[in-house]
Amino acid sequence: NAPMPPQANDTAAWIAVLAGVSAALHVGKLAPALPALRAALDIDLLQAGFLLSMVQLAGMSLGLLIGLSADGWGLRRSMLTGLVLQIVASTVGAFARDTWSLLGLRALEGLGFLLVVMPAPAIIRQVVSNTRLSRMLGVWGAYMPGGTAVALLVGPWWIGLGGTWGGWQGWWLLLSAISLMTAVLVWRGIAPDGLRSPSNGANANAPTPASWLARLRLTLGSKGPWLVALCFAVYAGQWQAVIGFLPSIYAQSGVDAAWIGVMSALVAAVNMIGNIMSGRMLQRGWRPIHLLRIGYLAMAFGAFLCFAQWGGAWQVPAALRYLAVLGFSAVGGLIPGTLFMLSVRLAPSDTTVSTTVGFMQQLSALGQFAGPPLVAMVAQAAGGWQWTWLVTGSCSAIGLGITIWVQRQLDASPRLTEVI
Repeated sequence: NAPMPPQANDTAAWIAVLAGVSAALHVGKLAPALPALRAALDIDLLQAGFLLSMVQLAGMSLGLLIGLSADGWGLRRSMLTGLVLQIVASTVGAFARDTWSLLGLRALEGLGFLLVVMPAPAIIRQVVSNTRLSRMLGVWGAYMPGGTAVALLVGPWWIGLGGTWGGWQGWWLLLSAISLMTAVLVWRGIAPDGLRSPSNGANANAPTPASWLARLRLTLGSKGPWLVALCFAVYAGQWQAVIGFLPSIYAQSGVDAAWIGVMSALVAAVNMIGNIMSGRMLQRGWRPIHLLRIGYLAMAFGAFLCFAQWGGAWQVPAALRYLAVLGFSAVGGLIPGTLFMLSVRLAPSDTTVSTTVGFMQQLSALGQFAGPPLVAMVAQAAGGWQWTWLVTGSCSAIGLGITIWVQRQLDASPRLTEVI
């Protein structure tokens, strides 16, 4: 088959990013709906934590296998299937009337989310030139904060409309419609796997493992996938916990309802700054290990300033606390952008990129599944949010420790050092 023209390759990459944002909307849609859901279904704080994290159940248990399947089953087919699952789950969820139904449907949405995001880095790797790969993967890393920010900004306004199309049920239906439109774009804008010609030579001469078992052994037998997966887990767990509870925290603090969505959305949105800057900084010669360490340190310090209290009631002034949580998210965004690039580079072969991303997503989902309930338990036991920084700070400390092993892996991979 003839190579695709550059414009088509760029279009396919951007559509993959858009699909990730669409999938992330379903992950982020619950946070702005929590006050309405808690009132309608009598949900307590701990149940709310599990609702926030249940969408990660599929990733926590099936991420590696789904990534493995995407490599062998077809990247575009996987993405389309995931979008359809989210359409169905969100539509049915709009008519749920109890917490258990919502929990089950959130798990199904999580499965769809995985099927969408697993193949995206591999598609981008195929259709984007090597000179622009780091930058485009940095853009891809912003899919999660992008979707979350849109959900936090639009969600409160849409839910507040009331009537047939408003409320949390109308919010669920709106996102189903967005996923449907995205599925049409993917179907029309991304060529089937056999018709996509890499623009950068990817996979051109790469040996293909004979079976899914060979790809699994190759991935799990390599240090690189383990390191990026563990780094992502301790980042994603704390980010999801803080962002997920922000609307509830601000509501309890007496912030005007009109500002809750805007303030929460801005915190999520600035995470894109770090993601996009990570790609640019890597292209300009910054070492990946430095970006990871800066990100973890900023998250630890930001969460401490935002939540810590002294003497029972004294705490950092409100304006400075908000700046701290903005820094927590913005500078912390250097981590996922860097890790997505490392996941492509540290994959054992070009045919195991989705498998490596799947493993990274699996451990990320484990962190996101554990993070919100753990933060909720600490907050509930303490009678407030003042000790939750210990949870997030511990995650950052673990991440900083893992970067030592990441550096050793980079030092042992001369080819990797050259391309970065």
